[in-house]
Amino acid sequence: MDKYPLTKEGFNALEQELKNLKGVERPNIIAAISEARSHGDLSENAEYSAAKEKQSFIEGRIQELEVVISRAQVIDTSLNKGNIIRFGAKVLLVDEDTDKESKYQIVGDYEADIEKNKISVSSPLARALIGKEVGDTAEYTAPGGKKSFEILEISY
Repeated sequence: MDKYPLTKEGFNALEQELKNLKGVERPNIIAAISEARSHGDLSENAEYSAAKEKQSFIEGRIQELEVVISRAQVIDTSLNKGNIIRFGAKVLLVDEDTDKESKYQIVGDYEADIEKNKISVSSPLARALIGKEVGDTAEYTAPGGKKSFEILEISY
């Protein structure tokens, strides 16, 4: 059985999402389906169809979250110290081509969110960074071609 590595914060966020889906979203959608049913003919009832589709999505997400949470391997990143990039590291990088700085945190697959600068440990960039130190260069192949980053700072 595979384990899913998660930071403590990521695990808590998934637990909160599951609690919200079960305690708020599921009862709301059941009420919406009941309301749509009361409007009569279900074959031509767009509200009913939309509510059933949303219910299907919610139930699928609940099942997915229950599996991930049950198989989670919570890694306390606050215990990590040192100058080597590991899971949970926050890394400040500079693109060697554009001199643009970026800061990322390496997290588990289920908590990755590029808009929050959280990249999956299985992503090409994270794989290129793991094991490196400040001053090292990490290279990987992106969809647009080869990318090269210098590591400026590591924190946990």
